[in-house]
Formats: sequence, structure tokens, C-alpha cells
Amino acid sequence: MLTPEPAEPNPAVPARPQAPSPPPPTHVSPTPPPTQDTRSVVARYGSMVYGIALTHTNCQADAEDVFQEVFLAYHRRQPRCRSEDHRQAWLIVTTVNCSKAIALSSWRTRVVPMTVEDLGDATPAMFEFETQDQDAIFRAMARIPEDYRTVLHLYYFEDLPVAQIADALGIEVGAVKMRLSRGRGLMRDRLQGALFNE
Repeated sequence: MLTPEPAEPNPAVPARPQAPSPPPPTHVSPTPPPTQDTRSVVARYGSMVYGIALTHTNCQADAEDVFQEVFLAYHRRQPRCRSEDHRQAWLIVTTVNCSKAIALSSWRTRVVPMTVEDLGDATPAMFEFETQDQDAIFRAMARIPEDYRTVLHLYYFEDLPVAQIADALGIEVGAVKMRLSRGRGLMRDRLQGALFNE
């Protein structure tokens, strides 16, 4: 039995178009962490937010107002955060800004804030000092210029490394180190012992 030879292509007949090749897969960026429930964020970062607020305002009532404003803003905006460090940085910056706004408000200027001595047992249970050294540092911080308080609080109370503090505040590592050094110098004479002999 003879096998027929394949027919020669007829140039008058157009060839069937080939299906286009599928496009190469595009790079998919990693999905950012899901927005956390506000309650869980408060549970995790409430002490930090209140501590920064109290450090800046020296006033329990103002610190409580800042606390509410910060987490209300978080609940309303539901910021998409790349990581937990990013979420923490957002809360830190928002807390500092709210604290400054309240401190500069017209109502605030007519009210005498609590003195450092008044803070004693009035500090809410949600913000408790872990050590006597931290208690002494906090009281000394209330007596120094505001520019140095945030970095000192984040370093000594939140145990954040210098690089993370710089990222959170949007400043250079050298600026954080400078503020820590000057802040320690301002507080050294107010504290007993060798807490700042570093």
C-alpha cells in the first residue's frame, strides 16, 4: 500500500494564523499584612501611645485625649501597613503630632498641666513602669526640652534600637544619636547613680 506524499503548500491559500503566545507572568508584589482590628492594635500599642503622649504633655487628661485621638484616627483611616514596624511608626508619628497639637491648643494654654510630682499615683494602670530606673528616667524627661523626649522614651521605654527610631521618625541615625546624647546630658544632673554614664 502506497503512502501518499504530503501536499505542497499552496501559496494562494493563506496559512491559518497561530494563536498568540501567552504573555510572560508579571511579578506580583507581596501582599501587605492585613489591616489589624483596632482592638488588637490598642492592646499591642496602647501603652506606647499613652507613654509618648504623657511624655510630651506632662498632663494625664491631655495624654488620655491624645490616646483617644490616635486610635480614633487609626480606626477611621485603617492605614495599610507594609509591616508591623511600619504600623508602629505610623502610631508614633501620629501620637507626637497629636500631642503637639493639643499642647498648642488655645484651651491647653489656659490650663495648668500636672507637675511631675503630681504624676505619682495618678498614672493610669495601663502605663506602669517596669523598674525604678524607668520611673526615675520618666520623671527626669518631663524636665527637659520636648525635642529630646520622644527618642529617649522610645529608646528606654519601648526598647527600640536607634535605627528603628530613625525610621519611625523619618530622621537620620546620627540625629537620633545626637538627641540621645544631649538628652542624657540634660538629665544626668537630675538623676542619681550611673544610668547615663554610657
